[in-house]
Amino acid sequence: MNEEHYYEVNLLWNSVTQGTLSSPVITSKIEVVTPPEFPNGIKEKWTPEHLFVAAVNSCLMSTFLLVAANSKFEFISFESNAVAKIDKVEGKFSVTEIILKPTLVIPPTQNEARAKRVLEMSENSCAIANSLKTKITLDPIIKINN
Repeated sequence: MNEEHYYEVNLLWNSVTQGTLSSPVITSKIEVVTPPEFPNGIKEKWTPEHLFVAAVNSCLMSTFLLVAANSKFEFISFESNAVAKIDKVEGKFSVTEIILKPTLVIPPTQNEARAKRVLEMSENSCAIANSLKTKITLDPIIKINN
């Protein structure tokens, strides 16, 4: 596997505070807007902030799937909630923390300590999280399915 990877994303401005994201290698598109907290922001649509948090959250999942497979770690289900906090730092808005709350359901043949280690390894290996100055907090919920 090559050590360098490139991901191309295009943005087309549509109207006041709205645009469309696309990529030459993806058939679907994503509408993105300015958040409602800012002038001319739009409610109930994807914002750059949502996409930023989604990038970290989905990176956790994809890295977890790889780490679990390589570790031969069995699980029943994985889902994750992520919440970002935005503060003004030195007069500029910044995402200061993202709390990742994955819920992992495991069979009784696995143990919670190993599940937590696999999740921690996943968070530590996530390329997106490793590229940020934002504090990432992992707060997992592990359930054993009996």
